[in-house]
Amino acid sequence: MTGPGRGRRLASGGDRIDRTRSIGFTFDGRLLTGFAGDTLASAVLASGIDIVATSIYDRRPRGVFSAGTEEPNALVGVTWPSGISEPMLRATQVELVDGLVAHPLAGKGRLGSGPDGGRFDHRSAHTDVLVIGAGDAGLAAANAIGPDARLIVLDEGATIAGVALAGRPETTLLPRTTALGLYDHGYVTALERQPNARTEGRLWHIRAGRIVLASGAIERPIAFADDDRPGIMLASAAGAYLHRFGVLVGRRAVVFTTNGTTDSVVADLGAAGMQIVDTVDARQGDVVVGTVADDDGRLTAVRIGRLGADGAVDPGSLRAVTADLLLVSGGWNPNVALWSQGRGTLRFDERIQAFVPDVAFGHGQVPVEAVGACAGEIAGLGSVAPLWVVPPPLPVDRPPDDAAWARHYVDLQRDATVRDLRRALGAGLTSIEHVKRYTTIGTAADQGKTSGVVASAIAASLLGQEVGAIGVPTYRPPYVPVSFAQLAGRHRGALADPVRTTSIQPWHEAHGAVFENVGQWQRPRFFPQPGETMDDAVLRESATARTRVGAMDASTLGKIDLQGPDVGVFLDRVYTNGFARLKVGSCRYGLMCLLDGMVFDDGVTSRLTEDRFQMTTTTGNAAAVLDHLEEWLQTEWPTLRVHATSVTEQWVTVAVVGPRSREVVRALAPELDVSAAAFPFMTWRDATIAGIRGRIFRISFSGELAYELNVASWHGLALWEAVMAAGAAHEIAPYGTEAMHVLRAEKGYPIVGQETDGTVTPQDLGMSWIVSASKDFIGRRSQHRSDTQRPGRKELVGLLPIDPDALLPEGAQLVDDPTGPIPLPMVGHVTSSYRSAALGRTLALALVRGGQQRIGQVVHAPLVDRTIAATIVGSVVFDPDNRRRDGDPDELEAAAP
Repeated sequence: MTGPGRGRRLASGGDRIDRTRSIGFTFDGRLLTGFAGDTLASAVLASGIDIVATSIYDRRPRGVFSAGTEEPNALVGVTWPSGISEPMLRATQVELVDGLVAHPLAGKGRLGSGPDGGRFDHRSAHTDVLVIGAGDAGLAAANAIGPDARLIVLDEGATIAGVALAGRPETTLLPRTTALGLYDHGYVTALERQPNARTEGRLWHIRAGRIVLASGAIERPIAFADDDRPGIMLASAAGAYLHRFGVLVGRRAVVFTTNGTTDSVVADLGAAGMQIVDTVDARQGDVVVGTVADDDGRLTAVRIGRLGADGAVDPGSLRAVTADLLLVSGGWNPNVALWSQGRGTLRFDERIQAFVPDVAFGHGQVPVEAVGACAGEIAGLGSVAPLWVVPPPLPVDRPPDDAAWARHYVDLQRDATVRDLRRALGAGLTSIEHVKRYTTIGTAADQGKTSGVVASAIAASLLGQEVGAIGVPTYRPPYVPVSFAQLAGRHRGALADPVRTTSIQPWHEAHGAVFENVGQWQRPRFFPQPGETMDDAVLRESATARTRVGAMDASTLGKIDLQGPDVGVFLDRVYTNGFARLKVGSCRYGLMCLLDGMVFDDGVTSRLTEDRFQMTTTTGNAAAVLDHLEEWLQTEWPTLRVHATSVTEQWVTVAVVGPRSREVVRALAPELDVSAAAFPFMTWRDATIAGIRGRIFRISFSGELAYELNVASWHGLALWEAVMAAGAAHEIAPYGTEAMHVLRAEKGYPIVGQETDGTVTPQDLGMSWIVSASKDFIGRRSQHRSDTQRPGRKELVGLLPIDPDALLPEGAQLVDDPTGPIPLPMVGHVTSSYRSAALGRTLALALVRGGQQRIGQVVHAPLVDRTIAATIVGSVVFDPDNRRRDGDPDELEAAAP
C-alpha cells in the first residue's frame, strides 16, 4: 500500500480520487494527507483512524458507520482554508481540500462567536421533469424523457454521468445536490454544495411538472449488544470506500447479514485482499450476539451464536471470532422520506421487509412517482430474514431485564437503546410518534435514517403487532440539516431585513441621532447633546415638547389610501367605532380588532373627499394592516367598492408639538388660519408649507397642542430644515421615539404591541367608549363571550412608585404581597415605564387584574435585588382634562411644569 493514507489505501482503484493530487488536512490535531476526490471520512479511514467521535451521552468511542447522508457517528466541526467554519457536518459528505481543519464532535457542534463570512445563493427554476437521484434507475428515467422537455437531474454525488445531453438544450445536471423537501404543487427545495467542498453553496427552489424519485435505499443495521463500536460498519459502506476511494476499511472482517446484497460486497472485498473470517447469516439462524473491544474501544472480536426455536440465543452455540471489522446488513429501507413529505402513503412489503411507496400520488396536476430501489426494487436482495434485534445471550432461567438491553444501540447519534424502547412501551405509549419523542430515536441530525424503521419494528414486536401496523414516524423536511446561513442566502447582515429610512435621515445623522429599529424602519431614538446620557437627553427632549416646542420625524407611520364609494361602510366594519358619517376635513381615532375581539392596531383616519380616506397605522403594523384589509375585501366582502393602496413612502410627516407649535406653523404656512376656532382639533387642511404643497393635521400623540405636517417625501428634508429654522426663535428641539413614549405614557395613550399582546380587548384598555353598541364590526361577537366579559381581567392602569426615583422594569410581574408563600400569585405586569420631566418622578403603565377597581391600592414588583412598591392610579397621570391640547398660551404658561 502506497500514497497518502497508506495505512489502508490500496495501490490502485478508487474511481472518485485523483492520485496525482495529494491533499494535506488536519483531523483532531493530526496532520494527514489524502487525495483530491476524497471525503474527510474516506481520508481518515485510509489513514488508519478508527475512532472519529465520542457519543453524545454515554461518551462511548464511535467510528465511521456509513458512506453517505445517513452517517450517525462521524460528525465534525470544520474550518476551511478561508477561515470560514461550520459547526457540524457529516465527515462522509465533506470533500477534502488542502488546508482543511476538522475536529470530532460529541453529537453537537458549537457556533462561532462571529459571522461565518460564507456566501450562499438562492436560485429558482421551473422544469417539466425533476429526477431526484442519478443511480441506474434515475438515469434510465432521465434518458426516457423527450428531448424537448425541460429536465433537471440532481444527485448527492460529486458527478452525474450517463444522462444523454445531445439534443437536450434545457437539461440541467446538479451534482453535489441534496433534495431537502417536497411540498405541494411540485415544489422541491434542494441544497447544492459547491465544488472543492467550500462552505459556499446554493439553495434551489424548483417547481416541477412531474417528479421522479430515484433516491435509492438505505441499508439498515441490526441491534445487538455493543453494536456501536468503532470497526462496525454497514456492509455497503465498506464496498463504497473500496470502489470510490480505494480504501480497505479493515483486514479481518465478519459479515452479519439477513439478505443477499452482501454477496457481491464480500466477493469484492475478498478480491481486494480483505480476509473474510466468517459470514453470519440470519437466514441460517446464525446471529452476532455481541462484540469485544480493546482498551480504546476498537473492535477486536465478534461473539456469534445461534437462535433457537423460541427466538432466544442458545448458550451452547456461543463462539468468538477475532476481527477488526464487522459488516452489518439487516436489509434495505427504500428512501421514502421525500415521498412521505409529499404526503404519499406507505405500505409494509413483506417480500423485502421494508416500507415502500404505496399508490402513486400527485398534487393537482403534478404526478410524483418512485422508481428503482426507492420503489422497493433492490438488486441482489433475494430472501430477507426479518431480524431487527438479537436478544442478549442469557441462561435459560433468566429472561432479559432492562439492564440486559442497555447496550443494544438503536439510534447511535442519540445513544438510544432497546432499553429505552422497552421503557417507553412500559409507560403505556403505543403510538410510534409518542415513542419517538419519549426515546428521542430519530430526532437527531440524521433523522433516524438508519434507526427509524428498526425502532418501529422492535416496538411492533414488543407490542405484539405487525410492523406494518405500527408504521414509522413522520418524515419531515429538511432531509439533511441546513444552516441558517444557507437558508438566508444573501439576505444577511444589512440585507437580512431591509433598512428603511426617511428622507430626513441625513439631518438626523448629522445631528448625532441615536437610532432604533422599529419594524424595518430606522428611527431616531434620542438626540444626545455633548455629555448627555440617554436619560438626560430624553428628559430634556420631553420637557422641551411640554414647555416650548419640539419636532419629531413621524414619517414612518403607516399610511393607507382608501378610495371608493363604499369606504365609509368598510371602515365601519373594520373599526370598532363609526366612520361612515365622518365629515370631509375631519379626522377620527380608530381602534381595530381581529375576529377574536383582541386589539390589533390603532390610528387616525381622515376623510379627504366623500369617497376617499387616508388611514394611518402603527409603524410596525403597516403591512399587516394592509394585508388584513385586503383579506376581508377579497374573501368576505368582494362586492364592496373599495381600493386600498399603501402610501407610507409617498408622504413625510413632521410632528410639531408644544405650546409654541402654533407660532411655528403660522410662520411656515402664513396663508393658513391656524387659530383654535378656524383649525380645531382632529381636523386637517390643505396648505402651502414653507413653499411646498401639503396637508396639515391637528392631531396630538402627546396631549399638547400639535400639528402633523405632510408633504411629498422628496421634499421631506427641506420641510424639516424649514421647521427647525422657523422654530429657532422658540428654542425648538428635535425629539426621538423615547421622548415620544414618555409623552404618550403621561397621557395614558396605549401603544399596540406594548400595552397589548394579542390577549387585550378595548375594554381591558379602558376604551369601552370607542366600541360602538349600534353597529357590527370585526371582533364584536367575540367581545361578548363569557371570557372577555369576566370580572378580574387585566386592565390598563397607571403606576406611581412610592419611591419617586424608583424605575419599574418593563415586564416586571406584580404581586399583592411580596412576603407571601412561593409561588407568589401574580396580579399583573408592567407594560411601560419611564422617567417623567413633567411629573418630576417615574411613572409606569401596567395591566392589573381588576385594575380599574383597585385605584389607590398598592402593588409590588419583586426584583432580584429589591422590591418596588407602587400605587395604582388612573392611566392618565398628566393633564387629565386635556387643557393643553388646544394651546391657550396664557393658561399654558401658568400650568407649565
